[in-house]
Amino acid sequence: MTNQIAERIALIRQQLPATVRLIAVTKQVSVEAMRVAYQAGIRDFGESRIQEAASKQQQLQDLPDITWHLIGSLQSNKAKRAVELFQWIHSLDSLKLAQRLDRLAQELSCRPQVCLQVKILSDPNKSGWTIPDLLASLPELNRCHNLQIEGLMAIPPLDLNDAEILNFFEQTRDLADKIRQQHWSNLQMHQLSMGMSDDYQLAVQAGATMVRLGRIIFGDRIYQ
Repeated sequence: MTNQIAERIALIRQQLPATVRLIAVTKQVSVEAMRVAYQAGIRDFGESRIQEAASKQQQLQDLPDITWHLIGSLQSNKAKRAVELFQWIHSLDSLKLAQRLDRLAQELSCRPQVCLQVKILSDPNKSGWTIPDLLASLPELNRCHNLQIEGLMAIPPLDLNDAEILNFFEQTRDLADKIRQQHWSNLQMHQLSMGMSDDYQLAVQAGATMVRLGRIIFGDRIYQ
């Protein structure tokens, strides 16, 4: 298994442009497997659950150059812990949560990097801003000076074909371009966090700068 993880990472790296950041999604992945990924060059780890991430961070304290990414849905009551544990939060999905994170970041004297999660297409299984809601929220988001708002995150609905998935990612890219052209002082749109194990190549084709890959690196996990 150890060799497989390293080989998979090497193969993925060959396929990814140097400009694309590979985030290894480690939800329900053992610390031992994470160490193997680290030895293979991974420095970005994505977790979905606060408690699981906290435990792993304790166990990996000897690897200080890891960057931790929160990619799962964030509940308001866990926002403080998220700001303490993660350098990146990809799943910022509402203005209310943004304002809460902004206040917490000020209290904790830090500036987390965040992506705004958008719902490009209607999807009852996903959280995030609709395009009109996000555009309406931009003036308030621009006032969140304790957050480094770096770009957008998007997850396509299930059951799309490849052409529809590519179009979804291109719409996300176009939305980031539209926001960038408005020249907000505090809203950078340099990052597009999009693409997972089944569709990351389409995401890269559309301009992704960060891909979140779990199964294709670590194999299937048995979810509780």
